[in-house]
Amino acid sequence: MLKTQKTAVIIGGGPAGLTAAYEFTKRTDINPIVIEMSEFWGGISRTENHNGNRIDIGGHRFFSKSDVVMNWWQEILPIHSEEQKVELTYQNKKQELQIENNSTSNNDNVLLVRKRKSRIFFNNKFFDYPISLSLQTILNLGFFNTFLIGLSYTKSVLFPIKNPKTLEQFFINRFGNRLYKTFFKDYTEKVWGVPCSEISAEWGAQRIKGLSITKTLTNAISTLFKTNKKDLSQKNKETSLIEYFLYPKFGPGQMWETVAEKIKNDGAILKQNNRVTAINIVNNKVLSVVIENILTKNKETIECDYCISTMPIKELIKSLSSDVPKKAKEVANGLMYRDFITVGLLLNHINFKLEDNWIYIQESYVKVGRLQIFNNWSPHMVSDTSKTWVGLEYFCNDIDKIWNFSEEEMIKLATNEMIKLGFINSFENVLDSKVIKVPKTYPAYFGSYSEFNEIQNFTDTIENLFLVGRNGMHKYNNQDHSMLTAMQAVQNIKNNITDKSNIWSINTEEEYHEEK
Repeated sequence: MLKTQKTAVIIGGGPAGLTAAYEFTKRTDINPIVIEMSEFWGGISRTENHNGNRIDIGGHRFFSKSDVVMNWWQEILPIHSEEQKVELTYQNKKQELQIENNSTSNNDNVLLVRKRKSRIFFNNKFFDYPISLSLQTILNLGFFNTFLIGLSYTKSVLFPIKNPKTLEQFFINRFGNRLYKTFFKDYTEKVWGVPCSEISAEWGAQRIKGLSITKTLTNAISTLFKTNKKDLSQKNKETSLIEYFLYPKFGPGQMWETVAEKIKNDGAILKQNNRVTAINIVNNKVLSVVIENILTKNKETIECDYCISTMPIKELIKSLSSDVPKKAKEVANGLMYRDFITVGLLLNHINFKLEDNWIYIQESYVKVGRLQIFNNWSPHMVSDTSKTWVGLEYFCNDIDKIWNFSEEEMIKLATNEMIKLGFINSFENVLDSKVIKVPKTYPAYFGSYSEFNEIQNFTDTIENLFLVGRNGMHKYNNQDHSMLTAMQAVQNIKNNITDKSNIWSINTEEEYHEEK
C-alpha cells in the first residue's frame, strides 16, 4: 500500500512538542508522531501526584503577552472564575472572556484565576519580589544601607559599564553594584553554580529585559490608582510584575495531559517511555528516526517527512547519522545544563503565614534556592487544605554530591534546612514527602554557549529538521515562548518556508519583549 499521508516525528512531549502536534492536527493534514522518553506529558510543565498532593516542578504561571498563546490555552481549558466577568487587556486590546458556568456539573477541566505573590527571604526577613521601595523594605534594609544602595544605583546610571559582556556587568548596570550584591549575586550563583562573571549578559537580556528600579517605581505608583478588574496578561507590565495569572485547577500537567488526549483523538500517534537513539539523514534531509522502548528495549524505525526536535542539543548532535562538522560537535559537547531537584514536604504546621506562590531563599547557609507553596498555586493541589504542601527547589549538576543523594538523604536535608530557616520547628512537622529529580532543566549561558551559532548554522542546513523549545534550541525560554517556536515551525512546514530564522528570532524580536 502506498503511503499517502505525510508524517512528522516530534521528539519530546513537553509544551513545545505537544503544541506542534496540536497545530499539525488542527491546521494541516500532516500526521504527528510524538516520542516522549518519560511516562509523563508536559516536560517540566508536568504535575506529579503523590498521595493526592500534586507537585508543580519549577512553578508555571500561565501568562503570556501573546494573544495567540492566551487564546490557545483557553481553547484547551476554559476559565472558571467566581467573578461574573474577567477582562484581559493585553497587547493594548481589551477582551471580555466567556467564563465557565459555575453551576455546571464538571468544573475540573478549567483554568483558575490566581493572584501572584512572591517574596525574597533574606537576613531572616521577607522582602517583596521584585524589590519595592516600601517603608517595610527600607526598615528591613536599614536607612543607611538604603541610602548607599541609592548612591550605587545613581553611579550605575551616570557611569554605566559600556557593552556589558557578563551577567554581573548586566546586573550592575541595571541595579547598581550594592543592590546586585545584596539581592542578585548569591541567589543567581546558587541557581547556576558558577560566578555571575562567567555567565553571558544575554541571559539577563532575555530573562530580565525591561525590569529596572525605574520600572519598579512606576509600577508602585500605578498600583495606587489601579481598579479592581483582574488584568490577566498586563501587556504593559514586566513579567516579574504581573498581578494575576491563569493556572490549571490540578497543576500545569493538566493542560498538557488534556492536549495529549485531544491530539490522540484526532489521530496523532503517541509513544511514551521511548527514547531516540538515531536520526537518519541523507542529502540533508531526515528520512527516519530510530527509537527504543525504555521498558521493553524493543527498537523501531519510523520514517518521516519532517522532524521537530525538543531534545537537548547535546543529545541531538550525538544521534545524527550524517557527518557533523568538527566545530559543531565540539560546541555541542561543551554545552552545559543545570539540573533540578524538588523535595515536597507535607507540613502539619508552618511558622509563617504564607500567601506566596514561591519564596526566593537568598540565605547562603542553606542549599535550597526557592520554596514553593503549592496550596497557593491552587487549593486543589493539596488533598487536605488544613496542611501546607511545600516544594523545596535545589539547583545542581549531575556530578554534584547532592544529585546522587538517596531520597531519604534529600528529605533529611530539606527538613533540616526548613528548621534552620525557621519555617518549621522539628521533624515531627513533616507528615509526608516526595523527591523528584529532573536532569537538564536549565540550558546554561556559559560553557561553549558563546559559539552556539556553529550548531545553529549546521542544523539549519538539514532541510526538514526544526529545533524548537527550551532544550531544543538551548534557549532559556518560558513556556509560552517555547509554544510560539513550535507554532512557527508548523507554519513554516505548512507554507513550505525553509528559512528558520523566524523560529530563532522568537523571544528576541520586539513583539516578544517586555521592553526593547
